[in-house]
Amino acid sequence: MLKSSYCVGIIQGRRAGVALLTNTNRLKRYQSNAAAAVKEQNVAREDVEWQQARPFNEIPATGALSLTYNMAFPGGKYKNMDLTQLMLALRKDNGDFFRMPALFGSEPVLFTHNPKDFAVVYRHEGIWPHRPGFDTVAHYRQKHRKDFFQGVEGLVPTQGKSWGDFRSIVNPVLMQPKNVRLYYKKMSQVNSEFVERIKAIRDPYTLEAPDNFIDFINRWTLESVSVVALDKQLGLLKDSKKSDSVKLLFKSLDEFFKYGAVLDIKPSLWRYIQTPMMKKLMNAHDNIKDVTLEYVNEALERLEMEEKKGVIKPENEQSVLEKLLKIDKKVATIMAMDMLMAGVDTTSSTFTGAMLSIATHPEKQDKLREEVMRVLPNKDSEFTEASMKNVPYLRACIKESQRIYPLVFGHARTTNRDCVLSGYRVPAGTFVSMIPLNLLSSEQYFPRASEFLPERWMRSDADSGKCPANPLKSTNPFVFLPFGFGPRMCVGKRIVDMELELGIARIIRNFKVEFNHSTENAFRSELISMPNIPLKFKFTDLDN
Repeated sequence: MLKSSYCVGIIQGRRAGVALLTNTNRLKRYQSNAAAAVKEQNVAREDVEWQQARPFNEIPATGALSLTYNMAFPGGKYKNMDLTQLMLALRKDNGDFFRMPALFGSEPVLFTHNPKDFAVVYRHEGIWPHRPGFDTVAHYRQKHRKDFFQGVEGLVPTQGKSWGDFRSIVNPVLMQPKNVRLYYKKMSQVNSEFVERIKAIRDPYTLEAPDNFIDFINRWTLESVSVVALDKQLGLLKDSKKSDSVKLLFKSLDEFFKYGAVLDIKPSLWRYIQTPMMKKLMNAHDNIKDVTLEYVNEALERLEMEEKKGVIKPENEQSVLEKLLKIDKKVATIMAMDMLMAGVDTTSSTFTGAMLSIATHPEKQDKLREEVMRVLPNKDSEFTEASMKNVPYLRACIKESQRIYPLVFGHARTTNRDCVLSGYRVPAGTFVSMIPLNLLSSEQYFPRASEFLPERWMRSDADSGKCPANPLKSTNPFVFLPFGFGPRMCVGKRIVDMELELGIARIIRNFKVEFNHSTENAFRSELISMPNIPLKFKFTDLDN
């Protein structure tokens, strides 16, 4: 009887299994058919939209001769403008959507200030997004110093499969949170040294930092990125003097952003002849390469010696360079050099914007300090992974400062398929420059846009539908993208986030920070926004 019941159970189970498989297969076919139908509907809708759109050649366009004169010649209305001023002036004169012709060998550019266009471009960028621009960097690495780079040119100037192959190697090391968090302790040490350096350089009576405080901020960012990239502290914060190589690096980075802004974006003959400014830029690139390679080679020699001695370091003590060396030495070398090159001014400018925002809004600073006190009960408390998971207001302050002081004026992509932007047909292969500058300060997208309100970035029960949505939140997700979007999002985002969070938290825990000077024209816009005023922050010690 038991055996009979068992057999019946087996038969019934098999029948149920067959029925389940049949139903599962039917569900898969249904889902597949439904997906195909949706895709077909989308294609049909896009076809209709394309047919109804206006032709590409009807897009308003600027004249090549007048634009060249206005941008490049004395007396031109755009001649002395920085890039942010230029973008806003072009929008004022030409509207939210217009074409700029090719100038002296550059690509023609389609400018859009419409966030709906941003969404269309980003959502159809593919697995290997094509990001145009940085022609001078590509020239340097692909032609001028081809002998050194040998086809491994890093993430900035490469496209297609070459970019995809490089990115697939570095992503697991740089983009995974668990890997970035390994550097908490080392970066915490750098931050403590930064606090001590601030105490040493501030005026003993006014407690204000010196006019050249940006120089010390740059030391901090270079020191921070060095411990991550190379597992090496350069001693820039302990020693009041800079080495000649560091001076040369900072000077050359300034020249890279200054000259690159002119040659990559404004009319220039450099694509045809070696102009004086292009020579200066190539020399700056050489200096950056030589200094960063010097640091990388020192780290490589140290690692080789450790290997010979049989030293095996745990993962949490291995640098980015060491981890990438296991995969590809050339990729490891170029990535480490690029981290030292790209991780200084970009982070320094973002940090400056955050500190100006916090220092000029004491009530927000007090609220931030309450949160930081829970993470760092004492001034010398150590950061932990667990405690740094719970600093939402700190992250909100940084985000809001990036809205008010954006690092770049926009983002660029080459369309990888035909699409409709602002009601016009835009063919595949079009260079599109997406400019959110006016949107970041618009009431339409950011209620009370002129105010520094970190609260707009705070999550609440509204996210789960338990209460009304945050009325301060952005109304469009594609307007605020400080690190870019999609596969070509900044590969250093997580490291920069950690560097800013730990650095600002340590300073706010140790000092009351004030800025008692004008913040007008605080930044000048080159390839990135650069501090443009003396950063005379006042640092007043706090009781423990």
